[in-house]
Parts: sequence; structure tokens; C-alpha cells
Amino acid sequence: MADTGGMSEVLDPRGVHPLGEPEDAVQSYPAPHKVETLGGMVEVKWEPEPGMTMSGPMIYFIEFLVKSGRWKRWVDSCPLEYQSPNAPAKEEILGTILLSVVSGHRRYAHITGLRGDQVMAEMLGIKTLRSEDSVRRAFEKVVEEKLTLWMDLNLGETFDALLNSPWVLDVDATVKTLFGRQEEARVGYNPAKPGRPSHVLHALLLTPAKLVLNVDVQAGNQTASLYGQDGLWGWLESRDKQQWPTLVRGDSGHGNEAMMVGCEERGLKYLFKLKLSKGVVKVIEKLSRAKGEVKWKPAGQGWEAVDHAVRLEGWSCERRIIVMRRRLEGQPKPDPETGQMRLTGLAVETGKGEWYEHATLVTNWEEKELLSIAQMYRDRGDAENPFDELKNQWGWKGFSTQDLKRSQLMTRIVALIFNWWSIYTRMATGPRHGEANTTRPMLQQGVARQTRHANQTRLTIGSVHARACPIANLFAGFSRWLTELIADAEQLTAYQRWCRILRSIFQQFAKIPLDPPAPVPLPAASNCRI
Repeated sequence: MADTGGMSEVLDPRGVHPLGEPEDAVQSYPAPHKVETLGGMVEVKWEPEPGMTMSGPMIYFIEFLVKSGRWKRWVDSCPLEYQSPNAPAKEEILGTILLSVVSGHRRYAHITGLRGDQVMAEMLGIKTLRSEDSVRRAFEKVVEEKLTLWMDLNLGETFDALLNSPWVLDVDATVKTLFGRQEEARVGYNPAKPGRPSHVLHALLLTPAKLVLNVDVQAGNQTASLYGQDGLWGWLESRDKQQWPTLVRGDSGHGNEAMMVGCEERGLKYLFKLKLSKGVVKVIEKLSRAKGEVKWKPAGQGWEAVDHAVRLEGWSCERRIIVMRRRLEGQPKPDPETGQMRLTGLAVETGKGEWYEHATLVTNWEEKELLSIAQMYRDRGDAENPFDELKNQWGWKGFSTQDLKRSQLMTRIVALIFNWWSIYTRMATGPRHGEANTTRPMLQQGVARQTRHANQTRLTIGSVHARACPIANLFAGFSRWLTELIADAEQLTAYQRWCRILRSIFQQFAKIPLDPPAPVPLPAASNCRI
């Protein structure tokens, strides 16, 4: 008879179907143990409920949103509704999004890293932070029109009071590369990843304050400014003409007949760069090679310029163009690696052996001299920085869903929170805008422990920032200033209170009308500015 001892061990059901780990083993933390480091042996102890957060200084930003009324307004006007009694509260969804966006997340999956932060949940006045799936699915069944009106209201109220002063509107489009099967993912102009499907974000920017006015997400093959004009004209016509910009400014993608006619019909001044079409090249060559007939005038930073009136092919009328040129050391040569010229415009030889690079602007700003116009367009370079920041330091590259509706919504939510954070951090940076790479370590990141005693909650914050002490005093100054402002303005509505805050923060260029007395001065922050 064969020996079956080994066979019985193989067929033992306890080996084939193990019981798995007991629940208490999975959920319990390890016992205190020692770990060897370069500094010696260290005893490590895990706490099951530490009451800690990595975003301790966020408590001051939350106070800013609460006392300014922005948070309540955003939550109360949110169209999100649930029927199930087990569904999350909309405050929990919006609170999770707020903390995720401020933390610099770009994907819904990153939200998982925040879910255990009960301290921030309590500071936001919610039971718990919600999962990535809850946030992703939250607005799936909400009517798009309601979401648009909700975000229009809150975006508009953020900057409305600033539009009573002269300001410049910058229009631009940026590409968001996609890696899935999203709605309207199309192959178009994509300099970062040619051939990849993408979305295009047509955005409007309030240049002096570095705030996003509006953003529209469209198919990746709709990069031309023509596709963003409906949003631009609709946004302008929804506002009082007293709030319209002094100037509309854009790159060569916006220097076309449709954009210029749209501005002219609405009585708007504009300044655009022109593409190097055949007609523009002919004008440049004619002016560059004219002998003594053209008087070039200084235009700053080594450039000189000349006025010219011309009606190019496809234009409905004659317009003022500014031809600018800057002398080169010699005949330009292509880059040995890329084979392309390192120039901003067209290189032309004048006939005297001198080489100049050229650029051409078009404007209906007749009363402005050449130097002012040239400098005004150079200032547009500063408007490129917020677009770069929103893509690389905030969430405009991510938070993608299969439907365009939610991608559009999250892009606008990121813009709104970006505006809130930019206004808040101006109390530390003053007239200069501070990018998130600098302001987050300074004003958002810091370990904090929450304790309770005698019915009081205490948050002990520790910061590893090199300037932790002045930062702490700066935070305390913020809090006192907001408290004094609220105490002195009890008779004001929430919106009037917000105007008061904006007038104090942007006093260097904003003239915000407000009947009540002048606001309490901002606390001195010169020792801690970024």
C-alpha cells in the first residue's frame, strides 16, 4: 500500500485555503521598536490617533475664507444635492477639494493621502475628508448649466470690486495634454508632446492682480483664438461697461481680423502681435530698406520702432501697426542642435550690411507713443507666469475625467482657489505675486498637533522653515487684522467686507468704492516678505 502521508499534506484544505490575517492584526500598529540611524539607535512608536496634520498653517487660510465670507458663499451657492441619507455632505466634498488643490495635487488619486487628516477636517467644520471616488463622482449628475452659474457667481465676486479701476485684460490659450479617452480629446497644436491628444484652456487674466477671470476648456484642435472669442465677448457683455478693461492684449494668435473687429465694435482698445504673413514681411522689408525716409524712434531695451498705417489682405480697414527692430551682431545662424533661429521675429538685412530682427504689433491705441506701446506689450510677458504656474504648480494639468463637464468644472475650481490663495498670500508678499512653490512651504506646510482640555481645542504648530519665527508672527498679525476688520465692520454685508479686504490688499492700484470708513491697515510684513 502506497504511502499517502505526503499527499494528505498537499490536499489539506487548511493549506489550500488559508484563513488569512485576522482583522486585529491588520488594523493594529506595531509595538515600539528600535531603528538604527546614522545618529544612533532611535525608538519608534506609532500612535493610532495622533491628532496631527502636515498642513497646520492652513488654519489661517481657513480663517481668511471664513471671515471674508468666501467659503460660506461658495458652499451655500453650490448646486450639489444628494438624496441618500448616507451620502457625503457637500461641505465635505468641497472641503476635500480645497485642501487637495491648495496642497498642489493634480490627480484625484492624490486625495487618498489626505483622507486620514482629521485635524484639517475639523478645522473645515466637516466630519471627515472624502475619498477620491466620492469627489470624482460628486458632480457627475449635476446639470452643467447650474455648475456654470455657480462658478460664474463665485469667480465674479472674487474680483468684481477690482474692475472699477483701470486694468488690462490678457487673453491666452494653453494646452493640457491627455493620456486617456476623455471627451473632446483631440490632436492639435501641442508643443510639449506633439501628436498627443489634448484639451485647450482659453483663459482671461486680470493682469495687475494676477487673478484668473475665466477659463473655458475646449477640444485639443481648437487652439485658435476664434474658439475662445465667444467666451470672451460673453464674459464682457455680462458686465457693466464701467468694468470693461482699458486694453485687451494678446499674442500673435489673437492678432487676427475677427478679434480686432470684435474689439472695435465694442469700443475696446487692443494691442496684439502680428504673425509674419506675406503682407507683414513685405511691410517690414520695405521699411527696413527705405533710405532716410523712415525715422526710427527709440522703443526701449535696444529696440527702435516706427508707425505705419496699412490695410493687409483680409482686413476690413486700414489699421495702425508698429514695426519694431533690434540690431544683431551679424547675420543670424541657426542653432546647431535644433536647426532653428534663436530670434523673436524676422531677420532682415538693410542693404548696408546691417542685420536686424523685427516684430510687428497692431493697435487702435492712437494716443499712445511708440515707447509706451512697446513697453506695454513687453509687460505681457509677466502675464505668462500665472499660466505657467497654474499648469505646473496647481492642477490645470490634471483632475481629468472622461466627460468634459467635470474637467471644465475642476479647471474653474482650481482657478477660484488659486485666486483665493493669491489674494491671501499678498498679505505676506505685498505688491509682488508669490508663486506656490514659495508660498506653500512658507504659509501652508507645517506639522501641527491637536489637543483638547477643559472644552478647548489647541493646535500646536511646528515649522521647519528657515524663517519660522517671523512667519509665525506674520500669521498672528493676519489673524488680528481680520478680527479687527470684522469688529469695525459689523454693519457691512459679507460682500462689502470682501471689498474692504480687497481694497487693503490691492491698494497700490485698485480704487474700490466703498461707503463705510477706510479699512484697518494691514499688519506690517516687511520682515517676512517672499
